[in-house]
This record gives sequence, structure tokens and C-alpha cells, in this order.
Amino acid sequence: MKSNFGDKVSFATFAQPEQAEAGDDEKPAKASGEEFVFKFLPRDIKAHLDRFVIKQDEAKKVLSIAVCDHYNHVNYLRHLESEDAVRAEETEYAKQNVILVGPTGVGKTYLIKHIAELIKVPFVKADATKFSETGYVGGDVEDLVRELVQKADGDVALAQFGIIYIDEVDKLASATNMVGRDVSGRGVQTTLLKLMEETEVPLRSANDLQGQLQAAFEFQKRGKAKRETISTRHILFVVSGAFERLKTQVARRLAQGQIGFQSEPLKVLDNDVFKHVGTQDFIEYGFEPEFIGRLPVRVVCEELTADDLYKIMKYSEGSILRQYERAFRAYGIEISFEDEALLLIANAAALEKTGARGLLTVWEKLFRDYKYYLAGSGLSQLRVTEELVREPQRVLERLMAEGQQHEKVALMQEARAFADRFSNEHGVELQFDDSALRQLVERAEAERMKMSDLCAHLFKDFQFGLSLIKKNTGKNQFLLDATAVEAPDKFLSELVLQSYGPGERPAK
Repeated sequence: MKSNFGDKVSFATFAQPEQAEAGDDEKPAKASGEEFVFKFLPRDIKAHLDRFVIKQDEAKKVLSIAVCDHYNHVNYLRHLESEDAVRAEETEYAKQNVILVGPTGVGKTYLIKHIAELIKVPFVKADATKFSETGYVGGDVEDLVRELVQKADGDVALAQFGIIYIDEVDKLASATNMVGRDVSGRGVQTTLLKLMEETEVPLRSANDLQGQLQAAFEFQKRGKAKRETISTRHILFVVSGAFERLKTQVARRLAQGQIGFQSEPLKVLDNDVFKHVGTQDFIEYGFEPEFIGRLPVRVVCEELTADDLYKIMKYSEGSILRQYERAFRAYGIEISFEDEALLLIANAAALEKTGARGLLTVWEKLFRDYKYYLAGSGLSQLRVTEELVREPQRVLERLMAEGQQHEKVALMQEARAFADRFSNEHGVELQFDDSALRQLVERAEAERMKMSDLCAHLFKDFQFGLSLIKKNTGKNQFLLDATAVEAPDKFLSELVLQSYGPGERPAK
């Protein structure tokens, strides 16, 4: 490289982990981290999902069973390996890889994410559209497996029990009339086949320059480069997609009736169409038979109604209500909600046709101006009512007026608190009359200053001047009016001069 690029090339060395002197063939010590243990029942997993995901009862049940079957087999194999490694290697098992079917925003990703959090395995999510076959432009599918190792903080032993979730897999379906090689569709399906079953994935990607330089360093040092891999044998794969075209395809097939004694076509509600999806439907949609065959567990997520969206806001532990409570609390405002208001929001979100994601769209639009104008307004409580949802602008204007009044009252209280502190610290009683308080509030608002900072600035010399007046006259109480706020130095000077009496002047 130096011969090609000159002195601009620099080489970095990588610290090698300490190894026993027995030689390079000895296996490195197991990566740090707690050993993975799975001890859950299907109902345990479903109960956990019920806390976060509303509806989708059948999907939660099917997923819970599939996850338990998969990791119980992992437990069996690990136990068997300690007794009979050969037998464990020869044990056959059809992996419970999952395909999730359902419209956007119904909680597909949420389900898998919370399963991974419960059983404490690394979780990787990616969109199928960003991948291509290895060697073509795009992401390498094997990078998903390597990312599991990163999520496990380098613990390969834990990463091999992780979960890989691939969304928008319906975009990989190949068009039936395509001529030539389909790099982004069929090619990725083929690449995923071996990953979903069992293969060894190098921890260093061929496209990873740093990894390749490290391998070159090892080769130079030892005469051979150590090839580290991770097995996908126990990695659970979950793919999902909206499959909108599949819905129309299955509905057409069902409308044509069934072969046999049934003369009437099968009547199916629109929301139930996905429940009748079969393997052949996926193949006709554009998936390779081998690919769809690696996904034996089929889970259908139901479309969310306005009532479901209301329950998500009201009862889910991951509710968007918690997010907005934190957002407004950061501005010093406690927000609360009436059920009637939540029902209106749920109905508006249902019209978005994006499932639970529609809630964020509606909330952001509804409360955008509230965050902007009420933050720092002096308002400390916000009650979300039916009126607020129906007429947000009118309610906001009223709240802003109330907030301004609250802010004025709070500023006056801060001014009085300053006067009390001044009196206690300097032995003279200082008070502001109403005109002075109004003038202080106007200046604090105009100059965007804290009242305590403003008063400290305006009356910084008053402790000396008033103490002198007290000494000259014995006067101990001072009432400041608006002129003291408008020109504090002039006001104090006149008081001091008056304290010397007629014809008397302080020595210069």
C-alpha cells in the first residue's frame, strides 16, 4: 500500500488478547457476560406482552409458543452437548422462524422487541429493502448477524441466541415477469435461506477494511489469520410485512369458492382475510418456496380500530401519554387527560390508517403550538378536555391569557420575596407599592430576566444608601414606588440628600 500511495499511508496495530502459551490452536476464553438461561412458559411471555401491546391476542399466543419451543430446544441441545456432543450435532430440529403479517402500526416490531427484552437476548431490527446479495451494492445480509455480536457487547456466546427481525420483507417478493437477476428481491431471499437455517458467519466482513487489516496483521505475526465465526443455528429469525397486495390476492381466491361439496363461496370479513393465507399464496405473491418454507410459524396481526387506539393510550405501559407527560413536565407543566378527549383523539388517529403510528401524527399536530406558547408562560397545569381537542386554537388563546396572568402574579410574588430577603439581611424594611410591582413585572417580561436578578441589578446600592439614611434619620421603613424602578440611582440619591436635612450636604 505504501508503494501505491506513498507516505500518506499509516498502519495501526491492534492489541491481541492474551492467550495461553499452548499454541494458536487453543480456543480463546469465553466472552464475558452472564450465561443465557431460558425459563419461561408461553403464558409468561404473553402476560408480559399484554402490558405493552393492546389486542393481537392470537398473535401474542402464537409468538409465545414459538419462542418457548425454540429456546426450550436450545436448552435441550446445550444440555445434550455436555453429555454427547456428537449426538447433539446430529439432532434435527425445524427452527420456529416466524413471519408476521399485518397492516402498518399494529405492533409487529413492538411484539418482538419486548420478547427480546424479557428473555434478555440481543435484538437486531432492519428493513429488508436496504439489503442485497453479498457482492452487490447495498447492505450485506450477514451484517445482521455481526450486529447481534455488537448488541451483545462482543459476547459471541450470547449473540448466537439472539433474535433478528427483518421488516418490510414483502418488498423482497419478485415480480413473476422479471427477466434477469433480481438482486434486491430473489437474491436476498436466497442469501437469507442459509442464515435462517444454520450456517457459520465470519465475524469480519469482507467489506470491513479495519477487520481485514487486523487479519493481515495476524497473518504477518503468526503466519495464519484466525477465522472467527458465529453460528446461526440458534438465532431466531422473524420477518414481517404489510402484504397489501396479498390481501387482495387472497380475497379474490376466497371469493371464487372452494372445490368440493361447498357450492357457496366462503364469506370472509375484510379484517379476517389474512387469516386464510397459505403457503401457495406467498409463493404466488413472489416468494421462493424454499424461503417461505423456512418460516413455518405464520402470525397474523389484526387491524386496529379507534377503540383499540383508545385502549393503547389508556392502558399500554408504552403509551404515548407517558411521552407527552414527560415532554410537558420538562416545561414545568403537569398535563392530564379526560377520557372523552382521548376518544376523540383515537377516532382522528383511526382515520390516518397507519395504526398506532397515527396517534403520534394526531398528537404532534394537536400539541405543537401548546408546547411552543405555553412553555415558560407561567401555566403549571394543562387539562386535555373534549373542548381542547375540538377547538385547540381557541383554548390555547384562553390558556395563554391565563398563563400571562399567572406569570404576572408569580413575578410579583418573587419581587415581594426579594424585598423580604433584603429586609432580613440589611436590617431595614423594604417594600414595593403596587405601581412599583407593576413596573418591575413589565421590565422583567420585556427584558426576559428573572425577577430576583432584575431586583438585584436595580437595587444593588440600596443597602448602603438606606443604611446611611437610617443612621442619619433613624428611619427604618422604606416604600418604593414606580419612580424607584424607573431610575433607582436618582431615587436613592434624592433620599440620601433629604436625610441630611435643609442646608446640609454630605462631604465630597
